[in-house]
Amino acid sequence: MRNAFRTVALVEAATWAALLVAMFFKWVVQDDPHSGIEGGVPWAGMAHGIAFMVYLAVAAAAWWHFRWSLKVGLLALACGIPPFATVVFEVAADRRGLLARPTPVSTT
Repeated sequence: MRNAFRTVALVEAATWAALLVAMFFKWVVQDDPHSGIEGGVPWAGMAHGIAFMVYLAVAAAAWWHFRWSLKVGLLALACGIPPFATVVFEVAADRRGLLARPTPVSTT
């Protein structure tokens, strides 16, 4: 689960970067952004949308798997919204030991 979460967080951030670059070329570099030439925006947008949805699913699964508190779980989900926040969350969570499976509680 740790590797899956880390990978999906990185992919989500990479697709954010691709979408931002595509939008930059469409709206800043292109002479007439309203000419109907979309460039890479539709492809980058679709890739990012898929990566975002996968990130939400994997973050929810990690929340359950790692037994995160409500605050940490909601923060992990919310980090899918701002650009590159998934990587920031993943690094911080790894440093704090939140990506390590907690030891099971003994019933005896």
